[in-house]
Amino acid sequence: SSGINAEYGGEDKLYIAISSDRGLCGGIHSGLGRTFKALHAESPVKKSVMVGDKVKAILIKTMGDTYLSTFNNVGKKQSSFSDALDIAEEVLTYEFDSADIAYNSFVNVVSYKPVIKATPSAANIESNDAIFTYDEVDSEVIRCYQEFTLANMIHHALKEQEASEQSARMNAMENATRNAGEMIDALQLQYNRTRQAVITRELIEIISGANALD
Repeated sequence: SSGINAEYGGEDKLYIAISSDRGLCGGIHSGLGRTFKALHAESPVKKSVMVGDKVKAILIKTMGDTYLSTFNNVGKKQSSFSDALDIAEEVLTYEFDSADIAYNSFVNVVSYKPVIKATPSAANIESNDAIFTYDEVDSEVIRCYQEFTLANMIHHALKEQEASEQSARMNAMENATRNAGEMIDALQLQYNRTRQAVITRELIEIISGANALD
């Protein structure tokens, strides 16, 4: 933990949405999209950064005009701190008072929940006495600390999202397998009934024909 209070508000807030480009994982992306839409309805989002094509596509009609930057090719391989740092550097090129990160937090193998977590702004860091434990704290040190903290929190969000997606994907595939098995059983039963009906009809025709000859 950074030890810095991240509850600083400010009028100019930027939101970072963390998802991926991959599907076949149930409603995990749409759930995050609904969370964002509810947030936007309550207090209009003015600036946002979209990480992953899924959440970008879900929200583009509602708040596409708020997109400052988007990232794709997310989730096709495991994320690294370098990926998080690239996102943080891009975010910090924009002017804002504070930034919040939205992602799916892993709970266990069968559940996850969308969360929105505040990140420390430069104002948070400067107003905290703990930062002045170090010598020669100037604006550049504050900026570097903010960049590292933001990258660290984005990296955490990426890992939480990956874990949530993997569990959701496992559950979705398990449900699909079970549904396919039930469908196969139902079709097999229908086939057996139809086959039995055909055999019965043919036997009736044969017996009827034999009786007619007698």
